[in-house]
Amino acid sequence: MADLLKIEGLCSGYGQARVLDNISFSMRAGESLALLGRNGVGKSTLMRTLMGLTVRHSGSVRFAGSDISNAPPHRRARAGLGWVPQERAMFPSLTVEEHLTTVARDGPWTLAAIYDVFPRLRERRSNLGNQLSGGEQQMVAIARALVTNPRLLLLDEPMEGLAPIIVQELAAVVGRLIRDAGLSVIVVEQHARLALSMTARAMVLNRGQIVHESSSQELLDDGAKLGRLVAVA
Repeated sequence: MADLLKIEGLCSGYGQARVLDNISFSMRAGESLALLGRNGVGKSTLMRTLMGLTVRHSGSVRFAGSDISNAPPHRRARAGLGWVPQERAMFPSLTVEEHLTTVARDGPWTLAAIYDVFPRLRERRSNLGNQLSGGEQQMVAIARALVTNPRLLLLDEPMEGLAPIIVQELAAVVGRLIRDAGLSVIVVEQHARLALSMTARAMVLNRGQIVHESSSQELLDDGAKLGRLVAVA
C-alpha cells in the first residue's frame, strides 16, 4: 500500500529561523500517530508546516501521491488535510451550524453525522462562537475539520485547558475516529499517556529532530523512557 503522507529531509521554521531539522517519516492510510515532546521542540511547527504555514527551507512533503511542498494551505485542505489548530479559531459572529456548513464538503461527514458524534453541538447549533465554553469550542473545531471530509486529521493540543470530564469525552471521540472510522490522525498532545492510549504509533521530537519512534504501546509500557523523553511521570 502506498504512503498517504511522506516527509523527507524536511527543514522548516519562521523567516530565517529553522525549527525543524531533517525530519523524515511516513504514514499509511488509517494509521494514527502520537507526536510528543517537551514544549518548544517543534511539534506545532511540524503541524503548521504540513499545512503550508511556515517557511520550508528544504525537504519535501508528499500527500496522497502528490508533491505538495509548495502548495498553499487552501490547496492542502482541498487535497484532504484537515487541521484543528491549537487556538481553535472561532468566529464570534458565526453560529455553530454556520461554522460547519461554510466549509463542508461532500463525504460521509455530514452535518447529521457530526451531530450524532457531538450531540451537544446539535443543542448549541444556533449559538454564536463567543457563546460557547472552551470544550464546546473545541468540539466545533474538530467538527469543522471533519466536515471537510479529510483523509488525514491533524489535531494540535486538542485537550489543552479543558476540564477533565471534557478531556475524557473528546478522547473517546478521537479514539472512535481512529478505531471505527479508520481515519488517519496525527495528535500533538501534552497528555502523553492519553495520546499514546489513542494511537498506534509514537514519535518524539527534541530540538526539531526525531529522537524516538516506536509503537504507542511500547512507549506506554516503558514509563522510564517516556519520562526521559517527554518529562512525564
